[in-house]
Amino acid sequence: MSELSTEVPAQSPKPTIFFDGVSNRRREVSLALGDALDIVEAGGAPVRWAYADIRRADSPAGILRLASTSAPPLARLEIRDAVLAADVTARCMRLDEHQTSRRGVAKIVGWSVAAAVSIVCVVLFGVPLAADRLAPLVPKPIERRIGDASEVQVKTIFGRKACEDLAGKAAFTKLVNRLRDAAGLDDDSMTAGVLPTSVPNAFALPGGKVYVLRGLVDKAENPDELAGILAHELGHLKHYDNMRGLIYNGGTSFLIGLLFGDVTGSSAVIFASRSVVEASYSREAETAADTFAIEIMHKLGRSPKPAAELMFRITGKEGGSGLTTILASHPLTEDRLARMTKEDRPASGPPLLTDKEWQSLKLICGSGKV
Repeated sequence: MSELSTEVPAQSPKPTIFFDGVSNRRREVSLALGDALDIVEAGGAPVRWAYADIRRADSPAGILRLASTSAPPLARLEIRDAVLAADVTARCMRLDEHQTSRRGVAKIVGWSVAAAVSIVCVVLFGVPLAADRLAPLVPKPIERRIGDASEVQVKTIFGRKACEDLAGKAAFTKLVNRLRDAAGLDDDSMTAGVLPTSVPNAFALPGGKVYVLRGLVDKAENPDELAGILAHELGHLKHYDNMRGLIYNGGTSFLIGLLFGDVTGSSAVIFASRSVVEASYSREAETAADTFAIEIMHKLGRSPKPAAELMFRITGKEGGSGLTTILASHPLTEDRLARMTKEDRPASGPPLLTDKEWQSLKLICGSGKV
C-alpha cells in the first residue's frame, strides 16, 4: 500500500501524447509519477519508464518531448502542460545527459580542426608524393588504355583523322624522331601526329601519345620553334605528368570535397580550392617540362628561345592581376620567354629539317584552312 500511495495522478487539461515507437498511432495518455513514470492509456496496459532512462528529445516550444533509452528508439512522450512537465523534469536526473557539454563541444571542435589540418597536409604533401611514386609504376597496358580513351575524345573534338600528306608526314616523323632520340624515349613508347584544327596548341596523352594541332604548325616560322614545343611535350611523357596529374587531381578532388563537405553552398569554395592547389602542381610540371625542352634543344645544338617566341606570338603578354598569376596552371609566357632567352645559344648542330622538309611539314594538312 505504501508504494501505491507515493504515486501522484497526473491529470492535465492539455492532452499528453504518447507514441509507442512500434506503430504510428497517436495515443492520449495520463501519467502516474511514482518510483517510475507510468504511462497509462485507457483500456491498455501501462508502460513504465524508469526516470534514469528518460532523456529529452528535440521539440518545439511549449512541448516537453521525452524518449527512453530502454524503450523502442522511436518511442516519444509529449507533455504539453507546463506544471506536469516541471514535475516530470524534477524526477529525471539524467534528462540532458546525452547533450553535448561545453567541454565536449571543445573536444569536437579540436578534433575537427585537427582533421582539417591533416587533410590539408595530405593534399599539399601526401598526394603529390603518392602521385610521384605511383605514376611510373602504372603498368604500360593500363596507361595505353587510358591514352586510347583520351585519344578518342581528343579526335572527336579536333578532327577524327590525323593529317596524312606523305611528304609532310615524313618531315614531321623525322623531326619527332630526332627529338625522341635526344630525349632517350623508347621507339615503341610514343606516337605523334598533327590534327586538322586551327587551334594553335600541342599536348601529350597517357600512353606516349603526342599531338600537335595544325594551328600551331601554321603559326610556327621555322623548325626550331615547333621542335621546342614538341620537346616540352616529350618532357611531360618522360616525367609521367599525365598519370601523375590523374592521380593527383583525383586525390585532391576527393580530399577537398571531404574537407568542405558535399554542400551546395560550398561548391564555389571547393572549385576555388582545387583550382589553386592543382594549378600550383601544374606549374611545377610545366616548369620541369620547360627545363627538359631546354636540355633537349641544347643537346641537338639548337636554341630553346624560338619555342618561347612562338608561344609569345600566340598568347601575347599574360601578366595581369595577382589572382590570374596565382591561378595560372602554366608559367606566364613572358616569364618563359625571359627564361629561354637566357638559355639562348648560337646554333652548334645541324638544322633539324631542310627548307624543303619544313615547307612540306607546313602543308601536312593540305593547303586548305579548316
